[in-house]
Order: sequence, then structure tokens, then C-alpha cells
Amino acid sequence: MPVTPSASVTRMHTPSIFIRTFAGIATLLLSLLPLGCARTPGSDSTIDIKLYQSWELQPDDTVGDRRVLGGLGDISIALDGNSVYAPFDGRTQYDKHRCLIFSSPDVPAYLFRLCGLNNPKLGEVNQGDALGKGNLLRFAALRKQPNGTWAIVEPAKAILERTLKKT
Repeated sequence: MPVTPSASVTRMHTPSIFIRTFAGIATLLLSLLPLGCARTPGSDSTIDIKLYQSWELQPDDTVGDRRVLGGLGDISIALDGNSVYAPFDGRTQYDKHRCLIFSSPDVPAYLFRLCGLNNPKLGEVNQGDALGKGNLLRFAALRKQPNGTWAIVEPAKAILERTLKKT
């Protein structure tokens, strides 16, 4: 003879299952809450730049057991521990080599790559804000190409001067 649960037994187990299921879902959602609402520092601060030119050696490559510090198009400037500054209002981000990339609506077709800075300032910056300090600045100017890639071009001396002196 099959056993069928009475209505009172069914009702007694239903709230218990519901409470355990609800508690499990609530625990899961609460554990994910910090991930969904908290912004990780610098989550949008890295940029991937596709270069128009393709050279075999790039900054941060290794030759033998030595690191390449610059390449074609990079200007190396002795900072001797001094700061570099935002030449315009703009924004800074890291590239994949942890160099600082500066962009500005004042010069929308250009990006400036600054390598060698210690503790660089990321995010929105105002003209004249210190971007970081270092001993050797490796600076490159990049110009946007019609196909969306970026070509390294010679930087204007006036831009370098604005970067090296607080305005």
C-alpha cells in the first residue's frame, strides 16, 4: 500500500525547503554584492594601442638578458628625479607595458606615451598637474591613422616643453 503524505506534512516541509532555498540564494547574492558594486582600482585605466608601424624591437622587449628601454620614435630625456606635467587637460591610462598614455580633447588625434615614471597619476588630469617623477623619461607621440591604428611621430618641441615645465 503506497504511503501518501497528508496535507499537513506537505505544508510543514514546504516552508522549510523554501526558507533554506531562499537563504542559500540570499547568501550567494550577498557574497557577489561587493563584486558587482565595487569598482576595482584602475579597471578602465589600461589601453591597448595598435601601432601602424611594426618594428622588431619594442620598448620592454629583451635582447640577450637586457631590457630595451626605447625604440624608433622614443625621445629619452633625463629627468633626474623631477616631475613631468600634463600639457593639457586630459586623461591618463596605462598601456600593456605599464607606460602612461596621455590623451586630451585639445589634441584628439594624438596620444602621448610616457615611460619611466614612478607612481604615475591615473585618470582625469588638469593642465599643469604632475603626472609622475622619474630619472629617465621615454616619450613618444602617436598620431591616429585613418584605419584606426596609431603611428609614432616626432613630438613637437613645444609639447615636450609643456610636459617638462609646470604651466
